[in-house]
Amino acid sequence: MQDPNKFYRTQLEQHKSESKRIYKKMSLFSVLRLSTFCVTIFGVYLTYQNWQVAAIIAVIGIAVFLFLLSRYTDLKTKRELHKRLATINEDEIKIASGDFYDRADGKVFQNPAHAYSLDIDLFGRGSFFQYINRTTINEGTQSLVNCLLENDITNIEARQNAIKELADEPEWRQYYSGVAQGVKVEHSAKSIIEWLKGYKPFLNATLYWFTIGFSVASVALLVLGFTEIIPIKYAGYWLLLGLAITGRFLKSINNVAQNTEKAKDTFRQYALLLKEIEQKEFQSELLQQQQQKIQSEGEKASQIFTKFSKALDALDNRNNFISAIFGNGYLLWDIRQTYRIEQWIIKYAHKVEDWFEVVTFFDAYNTLGNYAYNHQDFSYPEITSENITIKAESLGHPLLNAEKRIDSDLELLQEQFFIVTGANMAGKSTFLRTVALHIVMANVGLPICAKTSKYKPIKLITSMRTTDSLTDDSSYFFSELTRLKFIVDTIAEDKNYFVILDEILKGTNSTDKAIGSRKFVEKLVGQKATGIIATHDLSLTEIETELEAVKNYYFDAEIKNDELFFDYKLKKGVCQNMNASFLLKKMEIV
Repeated sequence: MQDPNKFYRTQLEQHKSESKRIYKKMSLFSVLRLSTFCVTIFGVYLTYQNWQVAAIIAVIGIAVFLFLLSRYTDLKTKRELHKRLATINEDEIKIASGDFYDRADGKVFQNPAHAYSLDIDLFGRGSFFQYINRTTINEGTQSLVNCLLENDITNIEARQNAIKELADEPEWRQYYSGVAQGVKVEHSAKSIIEWLKGYKPFLNATLYWFTIGFSVASVALLVLGFTEIIPIKYAGYWLLLGLAITGRFLKSINNVAQNTEKAKDTFRQYALLLKEIEQKEFQSELLQQQQQKIQSEGEKASQIFTKFSKALDALDNRNNFISAIFGNGYLLWDIRQTYRIEQWIIKYAHKVEDWFEVVTFFDAYNTLGNYAYNHQDFSYPEITSENITIKAESLGHPLLNAEKRIDSDLELLQEQFFIVTGANMAGKSTFLRTVALHIVMANVGLPICAKTSKYKPIKLITSMRTTDSLTDDSSYFFSELTRLKFIVDTIAEDKNYFVILDEILKGTNSTDKAIGSRKFVEKLVGQKATGIIATHDLSLTEIETELEAVKNYYFDAEIKNDELFFDYKLKKGVCQNMNASFLLKKMEIV
């Protein structure tokens, strides 16, 4: 078992060291560039009276300068990658220490109408999402959110195998993230896909070949003018003709350029990420299936994306004044590049969405693999078809400090319903969220916080944090009733749901609450539902004597030497020790 913290510290030092080494090399190329510039200027100055010689010196000097600039740019790109990788490892060390509350918390993904997203600390400050999320692109983040929310109980073992494989590839995962972070994308992949699918071409092959012929004629004209065989003024007239031809299509080209400007960075980023996916050999079925999606008639998707990205960059040269004038005047540059873009769209636009989805899949699954790597002491649930919903040994909450966390064993059969009682702060709500996260994590394919676990896949539905709504003019109690009806209706259609309830019907008097809670539990048991309800109402525990499916469990609290003591252990039976009056006295409230 590899120690994650040791790995991250080693990687951090390696990337910092490599970044420093590359910086020294960049400094050398900076000096060489400056020297080349000075020598070229001096050479042109000495030979300016012989303009042909001066031009040759200038061309050679510019070529050498551009070569050095290219090498410098490559080194700078590599250094920036190493700096990002160093930051990734710094973040992992920081998060492992419990410092992750400054990260995106995903609160926007909370949805009161969802089966459980609002109730189990899945999103928000200190949430499971905030702790695990390592996605680097917006679509990848949405893909991760979908994994957490889709309640998918099929193909769990395939997802487990994919996550296990990625967990064993920490360097590849980090490199993928580092590459993704190197390109800043402002526009969503969705908007780009919509534009590609709806685009109508306006150029044809005849016009494209005309631009080739025009370019050849331009070069010939310039050579003749340069050698003084014909007056150089004809090259000027030819330039104006080229600009006039380009101007004929300017409005349509501008429209293409406006949209490709939005797509340029996205395609450059996705091309780099597709290349990383293509070059990796995967063993698990799910990862191989994703890889197969980016094969296109023998040509790799990354190469296809790179080709398009280069065409977009080429068209982007029109923003340079000199390129816009001479490129369009002599080469009809904008027309030619727009044609290349259109031909790419015609051929590949219908496949782009699938390729984008592969990239976002790996972005999301890298997060899942990273979580599994960081928690090698957790266990993957054994998927079973036995009459067991959850049989877990030493089950705990995955976000609690392992040194302080107190785990409990849990065995809950299919169509069984637990009533959990306990004093305030004894651990009931934490236990409910622990069980809920076990279900969500197991369905996603993640290892769960338990020594061992047998699990029969089941969907999750909860009612724990109902709120009133001033906007919808609904009271707290009405909102809770609406939620409970949603649960009943959902189970009526599909009984394969695990129900988690925390102190329901809080908006009414104690007698009414006791009667209503009892009837609701009886209703769920009658629907053959599986689940847990936590309550302070001890009268609810009497159902155990009437319905075989109902079992009582509790969390205890004891007063020792005038101090309140909790052991946070799940026990069979009914809680007899409550602590509200003791706490009121202890805090000198009463």
